[in-house]
Parts: sequence; structure tokens; C-alpha cells
Amino acid sequence: MVMAVDTSDFRNGMGMYLDGEVYVILEFQHVKPGKGGAFVRTRLKKLRTGSVLEKTFRAGERVEPAYLEKKKMQYLYRQGDELVLMDLDSYEQTPVSEGEIGDGAKYLKEEMELSALTVDGSVIGYEMPATVELEITYAEPGFRGDTVSSGQTKTVKLETGAEINVPLHLNQGDIVKVDTRTDSYLERVSKK
Repeated sequence: MVMAVDTSDFRNGMGMYLDGEVYVILEFQHVKPGKGGAFVRTRLKKLRTGSVLEKTFRAGERVEPAYLEKKKMQYLYRQGDELVLMDLDSYEQTPVSEGEIGDGAKYLKEEMELSALTVDGSVIGYEMPATVELEITYAEPGFRGDTVSSGQTKTVKLETGAEINVPLHLNQGDIVKVDTRTDSYLERVSKK
């Protein structure tokens, strides 16, 4: 029997079971109002779907913890609608549907590492690296006068097929850093 934890034990990144599903605490805040009892306001991420839920717990309320393990995996290649991943400890190869990895799958390139999140030995989700560096394979040509300070953007295609918006001065062949959680351009890493 797993010992339940109460709201005073909450930490960012902690896993818990709610209604039979595994959630991870993204952020939490202890609130002590002038009247009434204290409570804890949380933002939780459902690992299976990636959806975010806001939930309030009474102070001292107990929940069942979920012990998450991260297993390092490497993306090898695409096989139809599936992506083949290799466990970096056992070298076992596993085909996984693109939907299981989520929106971040569009940023995967061969030999890139990601984490498989497991609870009780079964995989319940995948975690992409927060940022990736990819080459721009198609961009409308920039024009003289296109500068960083203009604030305008254009859509470019990356080597994995993903499309993002970048400043006008970037061109085909440039390597850019992308935030996989927000699909946003962060910076140019190197210039063609």
C-alpha cells in the first residue's frame, strides 16, 4: 500500500493519481484567505493527453502519489505512421504512433533523444527536449532592410517538416533554436 501525501508535500513536477489518471503538478500555490480554511490552488498536466487542469485542494487533503520514472529514448526513423524509438539502456526498439508523442513529434530528427515517462513499468507519455536546434530548409528570401527590430515575421519550413514563424532576416540554411512547448522561435544559432 502506497502512503498518501498531503498538500503540504506538493512540489512542482510531482506525480499523483486523480480519478485513475496520472497528473503532474506544473505549479501550485498555498492560499490562506482571511475567512475560511486554507487551500492549495494547482495547475496539473494529464500525462496521457497533455491537457492542463486547474484544481483546488483543501489544506491537508491527501492524494495518492504516482512515482514517475524517465527512461532515455532515441528517435531512430519513421516507419509509415509510426516512429521507431530505441531504449538507450536495453537497445530495444519500439514503434510508437506519432499521436502518443504529441505535437512535439514534428520536431524529431534522427538520433534525437527524448524521455519516456513510465509509471509502474508502463509508458504513459513522452517528453520532448524543451528546445531543439534545426535547419531552415525553406524560407522566402529576405530583402535589404529586413531587420530584427522590425518585429515582422515570416513562416519557414524546418528540416523535420515543421513550420514556424521567424523574423524576416532569417534565410534557408540558418540553424535556429525552437521551443518545442510553445512552437516558437528563440534565436538563430548559426548563419548560412
